[in-house]
Amino acid sequence: MAKKIFSFVTVLLIAAGVTLTGYSIFNIWNSAQQQDKLLVEAKGLISESPPQEEEEIDIPDFQIGDAIGILEVPKIDEELPIVEGTDSEQLRKGVGHYIGTALPNQNDQIVLSGHRDTVFKKFDQIGIGDQFIVKLQYGEFTYEIVDTKIVDADDLTVIKPTAPEEILTVTTCYPFGYIGDAPERFIFTAKRVD
Repeated sequence: MAKKIFSFVTVLLIAAGVTLTGYSIFNIWNSAQQQDKLLVEAKGLISESPPQEEEEIDIPDFQIGDAIGILEVPKIDEELPIVEGTDSEQLRKGVGHYIGTALPNQNDQIVLSGHRDTVFKKFDQIGIGDQFIVKLQYGEFTYEIVDTKIVDADDLTVIKPTAPEEILTVTTCYPFGYIGDAPERFIFTAKRVD
């Protein structure tokens, strides 16, 4: 009798493991599909709009979930879609623009966030001196990383006005290889160079 119970529990545990693994693989695949779709949408948005003179730039009013542009990271050869909002639904689709922070050319802090295990999975390979290029329908803006730091996950002091200086702050969970809810955030601070 004990042998039958042990066999049943063993089969049950194996089935649970296979199910959880399958669910995780599906979530990763689904997230990649959403990111690819949003990247195509963002590229279309950018290609439709001619560049504008700096004095006459009309910055659009984006809605939560909208594709707003592309974050290019030359060092790791990545082009990532940027979506308005940083809730889990938006972050599954790509890099989230933190609502209430500026956009390029507004001379204040711009905050972009992404998951370390999806869009920012190679971010452990970039550092000071590397560049971020933000491509929006009204222009392309280049920023150079000037500082990095690690803060607690609930530390919101990294989100603050920087006017009149335009600063790009890019945040992701840390440690990079951590499994589960990471206890810290890795912060990239970049200054506009173009």
